[in-house]
Amino acid sequence: MKSDLSEVAEPIRRKRTDEIVDAIKDAIVRDNLQPGDRLPQEKDLATRFAAGKSTVREALKSLEVQGLIRTRTGPGGGAFIEPMSEAHAMSLLSNYLFTRELSIANIYTLRKTLEPLVAVSAIENMDAQGFEQLHQLIALYDHEPADDSERWAQRMAELDFHAVVASYSDNVLLAFICRFLQRLLKDLAVCKDIYQRPEPVERRKGIDFQYQLIEALRRKDAAEVEKVMRLHMEHAEQAMLTLEASLEERFLR
Repeated sequence: MKSDLSEVAEPIRRKRTDEIVDAIKDAIVRDNLQPGDRLPQEKDLATRFAAGKSTVREALKSLEVQGLIRTRTGPGGGAFIEPMSEAHAMSLLSNYLFTRELSIANIYTLRKTLEPLVAVSAIENMDAQGFEQLHQLIALYDHEPADDSERWAQRMAELDFHAVVASYSDNVLLAFICRFLQRLLKDLAVCKDIYQRPEPVERRKGIDFQYQLIEALRRKDAAEVEKVMRLHMEHAEQAMLTLEASLEERFLR
């Protein structure tokens, strides 16, 4: 049977504004523009990309919303390259996930795979300052909290331990994803409920894993680093899921 060409969907044509946005991004990379550098004026961009000023203005506005440029008015004004902060990038991703049913199990499915990898990738870059940071963080939560404020600070510090390890990774993408997962655990509503519970938290085994990890990092023992972090993540997942189940049981009573 011959196909009816009239039923073949027409290719979706991209908006001219989106094309200009991509062209400007390519130009930023090609011209090696750095944060603080100014883009050409609107009229010059319009000429360069054979587009109307209104289209270029819309494209610049889109880039500003994305956090890639910042516009200033007045003398010396224009569009300037803006350094994209990690916090802003994570906020955009968090907004994408805001209306989706994200669970603790979802997060740990990735953490169990990626945290061992990021720890191994940090081995060659870990220095005395990094090890000192890790020990200082452990000191924040190696004892029972005095009040609710310290309890919350301790749970955040537990996650910050892993953020420090990731910061020494030589894989920028892997490090970003791991820190993003750590941020999700800080922001997820059910996690906040868990962190705010007044009951004592048994964290000794987790701390033992962290001390083992530090020693394996010092020895540059990749196999041991991977093993310890994997076991640590499995233990952390089970602890969080148990606390979540207990929270749900209390809610249903």
